[in-house]
Amino acid sequence: MTIARPIPAAAPGRARLTQLLGTALPVYALLLVLLAALAVTDPSFYEPDRLLAFVRRAAPLVLLAAGQYLVIVSGHFDLSVGAVVTTGVVVAAEIYDAFPGAHWLVVTGALLLAGAAVGVVNGLVTTALGVPSFITTLGMMLILEGGVFYWTGGSPRGSLPDDFRAIGRDDVLGLPWAVVVCLAAGVAVALLMRARFGRTLMATGDSERAAELSGVRTHRVRVAVFVLSGAVAALAAVLVGGFSGVSAQAGSGMEFEAITAVVLGGVLLGGGRGSVVGAMAGAFALTALFTLLNLRGVSGALEPTVQGVIVIAAVAIGAADWSRLRRRSTTTGGPAA
Repeated sequence: MTIARPIPAAAPGRARLTQLLGTALPVYALLLVLLAALAVTDPSFYEPDRLLAFVRRAAPLVLLAAGQYLVIVSGHFDLSVGAVVTTGVVVAAEIYDAFPGAHWLVVTGALLLAGAAVGVVNGLVTTALGVPSFITTLGMMLILEGGVFYWTGGSPRGSLPDDFRAIGRDDVLGLPWAVVVCLAAGVAVALLMRARFGRTLMATGDSERAAELSGVRTHRVRVAVFVLSGAVAALAAVLVGGFSGVSAQAGSGMEFEAITAVVLGGVLLGGGRGSVVGAMAGAFALTALFTLLNLRGVSGALEPTVQGVIVIAAVAIGAADWSRLRRRSTTTGGPAA
C-alpha cells in the first residue's frame, strides 16, 4: 500500500527571497558580466567622467523602463513613450524660442502635464472604447511623430537654456542629477507597488476578471498607469534634452528599448509578475550591452537585431518559468502566483 506524502512547502524566508529576486536575478548577473566586460575592453571606462557620462546616457531609458513596467504589469503596452520624449524635447525648445525667460520649473511642469494628458487619452481609448493598447499607443506614437515633423519640418527651432539642461548633465553632491531623479522614481514606484494600488495592479494584470469580481475597478487602475507612464516619459524628455540637446529624433526607438529592458528584467509580458528594480536594472544592462558592442566595433545598425533576440529569448524563458510555477502551484494545491 502506497501512502501519499505531502510535498513540503518552501521555507517562508526562501519563498520571500525567491519572490523578490527570482524573476530579476538573471539580469543582475548579466549586468555584472557586462560591467566586467566593459572594464576588460576599455580600462578607462571606469574613469569618473566616462562612467558618469554612461550613467547620464542610461538614465532616460531607466526612467522609461520604470513607467513601462507599470503598464506591462497591468497587461498592456505603451508604444507612445518614445514619441512623448521627442515631443517633449521639441516643445521645450519651441517654448524657449517664444519665451526666452521662461522658468525651467514652469516648462518642466508643462511637459509633465502634457505627458500625463497623453496617458489619459491612451488609457481612456484602451479601457472605455476597448481598443487594444498596442493599437492605441501605436496610433498615438504616429500622431505625435507626424505632428512634430509637420510643426518643425524636421528641423526644430530654438535651444534649451543651461538651467533647463542642468538636470540632464549637471551634478549635485558628486552625483549626477539624472541618478538622483532615477533613484527617486525607482523608490516612488517601489513604494507604490507595495501599497494597495500595487496589489490591485498586480491582480489586474494576473486576471482582470478575477480582480473585477473582487471589487477592483480595473479601468481606473489601467488609466492611472498610462497617465504615470506618460508623465515619466515627459520627465525622461527633460533628461534627454539636458544630455543630448534638441533633436527631432530625440526619443526615436526608445519605446522598444524600454520594453526590451522590462522583459530583460524578468517582467512577464502578460502582466501580473515582475519587479521595478529588475526592469530598471534591465535598462542599465541594455545600455551597457550597446556600449560594449560599440567599443567592440559592432555596427549600431545591429542594435534592433540584438533587441529582437533579447525580447524573444526573455519572453520564452519567462513563459516557461511561469508555466512551471503554475503547474507546481496546481500540484501542491497552493494559489498560482
